[in-house]
Amino acid sequence: MLDQVKHIILVLSGKGGVGKSTVSTQLALTLAEEGHKVGLLDIDLCGPSVPFLLGLEEQDVHQCDEGWVPVYTSAEKKLAVMSIGFLLKSRSDAVIWRGPKKTAMIRQFLEDVSWGELDYLIVDTPPGTSDEHITVMECLKGVVNADGAIIVTTPQEMALEDVRKEVTFCKKTGIPILGIVENMSGFVCPHCSECTNIFSSGGGRSLAELASVPHLGTLPIDPRVGELAGTGKSCVRELPDCTTTEVLRKIVGTLTTVGGV
Repeated sequence: MLDQVKHIILVLSGKGGVGKSTVSTQLALTLAEEGHKVGLLDIDLCGPSVPFLLGLEEQDVHQCDEGWVPVYTSAEKKLAVMSIGFLLKSRSDAVIWRGPKKTAMIRQFLEDVSWGELDYLIVDTPPGTSDEHITVMECLKGVVNADGAIIVTTPQEMALEDVRKEVTFCKKTGIPILGIVENMSGFVCPHCSECTNIFSSGGGRSLAELASVPHLGTLPIDPRVGELAGTGKSCVRELPDCTTTEVLRKIVGTLTTVGGV
């Protein structure tokens, strides 16, 4: 099912709560705004947040001869989405599965979803380096269109310690690291646009230098971006002049230059 996908990009983090799903969804929306056909696969089985972030919680997944049909965010079908959240009855339902069942579900997501022709498939992963990540790595082994991973961190030292483990995981398993994004770096006042470093700053850049990988950008906490959660609206369209939009466009520019699309 992935043979018509030109580029596959994983979004990883060794730490929960770093805003990885927000980065994944806004990255996918930005790619779609740039005219690409995009898929977004949410494999965080225990905490699927992509359907909520894109305002798609009431949508259902259907079957076709080729497999599962993803949910589209618009009639133009520029962004296709798949998540276990579409298979649950409500947001409150808990997925209480052991490793083998998680592995089987992720294999289904990667092998049985009828994505059609895509320029990019963004895979939003859960935090850590466990069953889900190993399954993805095994499924993508030998797949020539798997470009690599973007690693998301926040500037605090505790987060950086966990994200270092994700860098080690990628290097040990042969997953190319496309770069590191530092999220939640400073707070942008919605009134005066001044950015205040409520946490430390520059940790993502330092980690990138230490790991000898690119630093893709630094994203601040911006309440206006937070208000887009649940609407399915892209930051680059709704907030064209904000720092987050600038950084997202830079990341997409880097990806399209590297990927050749």
